[in-house]
Amino acid sequence: EMKKVHVFNAGPCLLPQVAIDNAIEALKDFKGTGVSVLSISHRTKEWDATMDECRALWRELLNIPETHEIVFLGGGASLQFLYVAMNYLEKKAAYLETGVWAKKALKEAKGIGEAYALASSADKNYSYIPKGYEIPTDIDYFHITTNNTIYGTEYQYDPETPAGVELVADMSSNILSKPVDVSKYGVIYAGAQKNMGPAGVTVVIVREDLLGNYPLEKYPVMLDWKTMADKDSMYNTPPTYGIYVLGLVAKWVEDMEIGRA
Repeated sequence: EMKKVHVFNAGPCLLPQVAIDNAIEALKDFKGTGVSVLSISHRTKEWDATMDECRALWRELLNIPETHEIVFLGGGASLQFLYVAMNYLEKKAAYLETGVWAKKALKEAKGIGEAYALASSADKNYSYIPKGYEIPTDIDYFHITTNNTIYGTEYQYDPETPAGVELVADMSSNILSKPVDVSKYGVIYAGAQKNMGPAGVTVVIVREDLLGNYPLEKYPVMLDWKTMADKDSMYNTPPTYGIYVLGLVAKWVEDMEIGRA
């Protein structure tokens, strides 16, 4: 019998055993197709159903309104640092610099356009969340990192932004840990490996009216949210195994919620 241990790593997370068991079965035979989930074509009806189910489960769990699209992508949350700026930075953007990942997100945005740290806790090694700042009205978006695993600091509320300023959040570290009012956010993105599934897949929740701003003549088509959303996250071959396990974890969470009812 396999030894059971507790894992306190920030990521990858310790997946629920039922998800692991089901994933093992799918490695041998995916939904009775006679093909492993590692070899299944993303153009089959079985995979279409898996994507639809996974998307529906996450929409229900996070109470994601119909105004927002759910996109499954590769590249980790770090690639979304670029996606955010390329898709939505037109005038300028403000970032709350609260740790390594926020600093990296800001650096990527600066390579695309005018972006700056509205407030920072770098002076005390990111040991606190800055307060007392005012979000300006002349920016496209305000970017936050909701939890900083290295430093143990976490945003405890959904910030209010001025009209016309979108709230963008990297929630890789604490998504699913507490309720979030998704309607307050223009964009939420999260790498799966800390709370939702295996490394290799990133969940992006983006409001529909923010799609279509991407200058295709200037940037690679692979970094366009709208292209990915229009193709149901299958413009190219998606990280199928990671998405499948993402759905298994979502089902496990849903079953726990039903059990508590």
